[in-house]
Amino acid sequence: MKKDQTCPCGRPEKYTECCAKPHQNITNAKTAEDLMRSRYVAFTMAIGDYLMESHHSQTKPLELLPNLVLWAKSVKWLKLEIVKVTDGGEEDAEGIVEFKAHYIENSKKQIMHQRGKFMREYGHWVYFDVIP
Repeated sequence: MKKDQTCPCGRPEKYTECCAKPHQNITNAKTAEDLMRSRYVAFTMAIGDYLMESHHSQTKPLELLPNLVLWAKSVKWLKLEIVKVTDGGEEDAEGIVEFKAHYIENSKKQIMHQRGKFMREYGHWVYFDVIP
C-alpha cells in the first residue's frame, strides 16, 4: 500500500493519518472502534506482529500467527463495515464492536460478521474475543 492512499479501514483519511498511527504505537487507538479498524487494516496488510500486540494476553493465539498471516495474505480484502458500537469510548474500560469484513477467498465473496469484545489492558485497547 502506498502511504498516501486512503486508509482501507473505511475512513476518508490517508493511511498515514489514520491506522498507521496505532500500527506505530498502539496507544494511538483511542477507542475500541479505532482498534477494530486498525486490526482490519493489519489483516489487509498481513501485519502479524500488530495483530498479536493488539490481542488481549489471555486470549492471544500465538500458535496461530503463521497461519493467520498466510491466510490474511491469501484473501483479497474489500471493505470493513462497522455495524454497531456499544461503549468502547475514550473513558470506557470495555466495548463491543459489531462489524462485517468483506473479502474474496478462493474466488468467492465472503463476509465475516462478528461482534468483538474489546478491553483495556496495560492502559490501551486490545481485542479480547468474539461474542457468540
